[in-house]
Amino acid sequence: MSQVNAIGLNSEKSEGIINSLNTLLSSYQIQYMNARGFHWNIKGRNFFELHVKFEEIYNSLLLKVDEVAERILTLDGAPLHGFSDYLKVSNIAEAKNISDGTAAVENLLAGYSTLIKMQREILSQASEADDEGTASLMGDYISEQEKLIWMLKAYLD
Repeated sequence: MSQVNAIGLNSEKSEGIINSLNTLLSSYQIQYMNARGFHWNIKGRNFFELHVKFEEIYNSLLLKVDEVAERILTLDGAPLHGFSDYLKVSNIAEAKNISDGTAAVENLLAGYSTLIKMQREILSQASEADDEGTASLMGDYISEQEKLIWMLKAYLD
């Protein structure tokens, strides 16, 4: 007989989701820091519009960092919380010394594409485990970020 956690989900399946969510959490933290760095360091003709947009993006990412960490806790896991852990586990690389608007937007676009791919995998994993809470969270993120990707791509065109 399989073990279930406090919210009635299979513990073994939840452990796999927790591991995937920790990788997502790490990737979100790096995407957040990249967006924050772009906000601080942006220069050029599009400074004003990009400075504001990058702030909007990093604030949204920070909310998701908290939600993902809390979902991990809900599943009886422990969220990673050391930046050295994030760097080891993240599927997104640090972006340093970028002040060009086009390069910054391209970097964010690549990061969001990575996040969406990860979230689709977690959505599938959660669906197979009957984990509606995680599946719903991933679905919401995917919908929001698909639109953001469209906007970032439109900016680059």
